[in-house]
Amino acid sequence: FFLFVVRPTLLPSFVFLQTNNHHLSAFTTLIAPSSYLSHNTQKQQKNQIMKLHSSALVLLVTSSVVNAFIPRSLTTSRRSLTFNPSSTVVSVAEETGSAVLETVNYENVNKLSFRELQRECKARGLGAVGNTAVLRRRLLETVGASVEGEVNGVEEVDEQITPTGISFTDNSDPDFEYKSLLSQIESKSEMGHWKAATRKLKQLSRRFPTYPIPRETYLRVLETCADDRLHGARASIPARKVMEQMSEAGHSIPEALANKCITNCIGIEEGGKHDGCGGIDVALAMMATLDGGDDIVSLETYETVATALARDKSIDEAVALLRLTIAERGFTPQLSALADVAIAAANTRTHPESVLQILSLAKAAGYVLDGIASAAAGRDVLASGVVAAEQLDNLALGLRLLTAAGKAEGCAPDRGDFLVAANSASAQRACVLIHKRAVDKASIDGNWKLCVKLLELMTQRGLTPSAHVWRTVVTICAKCEKSRRATAILFDWVKISEEGKVQKPPLNVFNTVLNVCEICGEEELTLQVVEAMKKTHQNDGNVITFNIALKRLAKLGQKRACEGIIVAMIDSGVEPSVVSYTTAIGACAREEARDSALAYEWLQRMKLMGTSPNLYTYNTALAACLDGTLESTVRGSKIATEMLDAIYAEVAKGTKGNSKLTSVIPDTYTRTLSRNLMKQLRDNWRNGDINMMVAKATVRVPLLKLVDFSRSVAAESIAKEMEKAKQVRETATAVDEDEDVTDVVKKEEFEIEYAAVNSLHKSGRRNVEV
Repeated sequence: FFLFVVRPTLLPSFVFLQTNNHHLSAFTTLIAPSSYLSHNTQKQQKNQIMKLHSSALVLLVTSSVVNAFIPRSLTTSRRSLTFNPSSTVVSVAEETGSAVLETVNYENVNKLSFRELQRECKARGLGAVGNTAVLRRRLLETVGASVEGEVNGVEEVDEQITPTGISFTDNSDPDFEYKSLLSQIESKSEMGHWKAATRKLKQLSRRFPTYPIPRETYLRVLETCADDRLHGARASIPARKVMEQMSEAGHSIPEALANKCITNCIGIEEGGKHDGCGGIDVALAMMATLDGGDDIVSLETYETVATALARDKSIDEAVALLRLTIAERGFTPQLSALADVAIAAANTRTHPESVLQILSLAKAAGYVLDGIASAAAGRDVLASGVVAAEQLDNLALGLRLLTAAGKAEGCAPDRGDFLVAANSASAQRACVLIHKRAVDKASIDGNWKLCVKLLELMTQRGLTPSAHVWRTVVTICAKCEKSRRATAILFDWVKISEEGKVQKPPLNVFNTVLNVCEICGEEELTLQVVEAMKKTHQNDGNVITFNIALKRLAKLGQKRACEGIIVAMIDSGVEPSVVSYTTAIGACAREEARDSALAYEWLQRMKLMGTSPNLYTYNTALAACLDGTLESTVRGSKIATEMLDAIYAEVAKGTKGNSKLTSVIPDTYTRTLSRNLMKQLRDNWRNGDINMMVAKATVRVPLLKLVDFSRSVAAESIAKEMEKAKQVRETATAVDEDEDVTDVVKKEEFEIEYAAVNSLHKSGRRNVEV
């Protein structure tokens, strides 16, 4: 029988078999170059190859016997991981983006990315520091993973299958295959075959686990993988494994090569991948492999990974990496890297605090906020900070960042704050909202100078103030009796509205400015505002125009002329307002020309016309009764009685509309007027005009009730109602901030409206008391 046996795993060797009756010499050769055999040996081979006796053939055809011809040094014991058998269910938390394994086995742990491995370890209370292999091993150890050999050993096999009387002699080089694999790895690396080189390296490490692999071999394979940007990131995982093996073997990795591999893992797709290969997790795993040698990772690598994390919306991880770069490594990253993370954090609208951390890191890195606006990346950082400040409602920070941008040099011909505000749509929106809220807050605080300054800054920064902002600034200036400033701002508003950039001022705003001009005695400005109102609204005015004429006539004490104006209003189809009637009554309350009878008549007329008097109307009518006569005192008592009836009706039915504007609840000025009328009544009985007992029992009663109203049960009920109304307003503020602020502006306009009337009978006091 002739039999050819070919075993690719065996080295060329002579094998001698000896039996009891036959001598058999067989030469076995495998795939090997002919240079290994001499000429004589080859000739001998031709005569002796596989010429076997039938008694020896039985031994050769058995697989176990064939294995007996394999040298012991070439047999590799296989190792496998064994685990507790169980099924694995992976549930991904959408809110946190973390994978949690309910049960663990090798197959599912091997599927987890680097960051998922870290999150899994943290969730189980394990350390999250280390490379991919360390983290996987750490997880597997928690479920009692064990390493067992599938083969008990060659010796045991030899004892079971080696026939008696046969001896085995191995004359081969025991390191031949080891050296051959090293040579093949070298060859494949030189040819640039990274797949074949990594496979051969894996084969070498498995067959010879106890043999040290030279550092040069690792480097050649790693360099081959790193070529052509990790071959389009397809070689990223093999490169990561090589780096981990080098780290475990204690081999150093060249700095340039390590950074090249890390940066080339990053792509522009989701997860930082490139055509589905590589990615952020692979890059982070490579960086973790260099743990303890952080000085190998370069600044450019940190910036690349941080930017990729920001694009992947992993904001916290990106900020943590930048903090490591600046605080621990002492690097100064480029503004572009800080800007990438800041922009990503601001756009998510869920990480405004992260943007503030970026600003702090920029200062820690040595950047000056007042100067970075000269660079485009610096403006991106500041713009992101403004967006975050608006999200956090931190008005001071937003204005501070814009001020810092305005101080930057090198932005000509534009201003730095102008460029920051125009950086993006979100930045522009944030700037507008910050200025608007700041104006509202300054208006509530009564700081008219700050309101005017903010309005000027908005125009300088290329922002278009809304009609609400213009109205708020005009109103606060008028409230503080800055008539010229209010008029100038109103004219600027009219000019911009003509350009179509904002709505034109409503009639109420013109009325507010006219009122403050009347209060301050600016007759020339009053005429200019009237002309601007006619030009803007293309009419001769409405009730506002008539009220202005009424106020001027009332100031001159022309009581009958005021009556003519109101009659003209009715004839023209313009319904007189409560302000109109109150102004006419105010003409009767001037100190030098008080007329209680006409004032009381106007009070009755307005009721007949369906216009309800309010607090200011009653106060003005009471003031008209302070002329010292008994008749006026009696009329004052009647007015007080009617006021009390209105008060009790309000307590019973509640207040309609804004209680501050329509209520008739007495204020401190009402009590002052009532006391003055009681003093006047006392003078009347002292002068003999009326019996004291009669006066106390009749005329003084309603006046005394007004004085003591704050201590009555009705006052307590009203106080509770006002507290409820306050809570409702606070709730409305949380629901709609703009409506609440607009109500405040309207209230201030209302106060200014009556301030001119109150000035007719309040000496030295121009602002209305509420």
